[in-house]
Amino acid sequence: MYAMVLSTRGGPLTLQQRPDPTPGPGEVRVKVGACGVCRTDLHVVDGDLPDVPYPIIPGHEVVGRVDAVGEGVMDLVSGMRVGVPWLGYTCGECFYCRADKENLCDHPKFTGYTRDGGFASHLVADARYCFPLGEHGDDAAIAPLLCAGLIGWRSLVMAGEGKTLGIYGFGAAGHIIAQVARAQGRSIYAFTRGGDRDAQHLALSLGAAWAGASEDEPPSELDAAIIYAPIGALVPLALRAVRKGGRVVCAGIHMSDIPTFPYNILWGERQVISVANLTRQDGTDFLSAAAKAEIHTHTTIFPLTEANEALARLRDGKLLGAAVLCP
Repeated sequence: MYAMVLSTRGGPLTLQQRPDPTPGPGEVRVKVGACGVCRTDLHVVDGDLPDVPYPIIPGHEVVGRVDAVGEGVMDLVSGMRVGVPWLGYTCGECFYCRADKENLCDHPKFTGYTRDGGFASHLVADARYCFPLGEHGDDAAIAPLLCAGLIGWRSLVMAGEGKTLGIYGFGAAGHIIAQVARAQGRSIYAFTRGGDRDAQHLALSLGAAWAGASEDEPPSELDAAIIYAPIGALVPLALRAVRKGGRVVCAGIHMSDIPTFPYNILWGERQVISVANLTRQDGTDFLSAAAKAEIHTHTTIFPLTEANEALARLRDGKLLGAAVLCP
């Protein structure tokens, strides 16, 4: 196999050739067809997340086909197309796992962070945490659904059922969840970097009622807002935009510090909550909802060897929609 490997904090990914991995009991080996590039991959590469076990292969929006099956695997067979998401293992024994909150597991493993991921020709995954995908749709188009879509879905559910929804950061997750929310009959207000006309145009083309800069005041109060951009300064802005009783959902695994803000923009039973990882049930629910909503992802495809370029463009805000690597 070959892979783009991160050997040190903040370093470039380097192409390496390795022996083909062998799946252990309960595992499968997946031949990668496409792997999305997520902002969390940037956090891994840039050292924003702790305890990265270098060297590591990033990537957790994986679409591929099972090509080897470990002992005891019953539900997946060779040739089956599967998705491999961020959550790669949970202990099943801690308080959170026993309370059906596996996304908060005390001893998890994460694809592309604490176990090797999909910036590669092959990876080994826990079969219990792979989603059968069927044969409809293109690998590259589906790949962003495996994290941007899944975390986006969990954040949408946590935002509640309000009809006016603000989306701060209209990238991979934002453009996917806007489509799901529109299919649910919600009105979307898209907030982008100032002057990012391309992202604003994309939002409007996907049915947003309004698109503007993050600092702009929307034309009507929001029932809820979801923040996908990892910028803590957006929290006070979103609080000012939501109505009394409204909710602000912070959807990233990492965010810069939230600045101090006056109590009066929180008062009125407004809420600020975070999203942590996902559950397998989230994946099942979202993939069903995405199929019904006929989600169309906007992607820029890079060869695997250009992973550093894809990450750089994501870091600089020069991508529209999602980046995808194809071996």
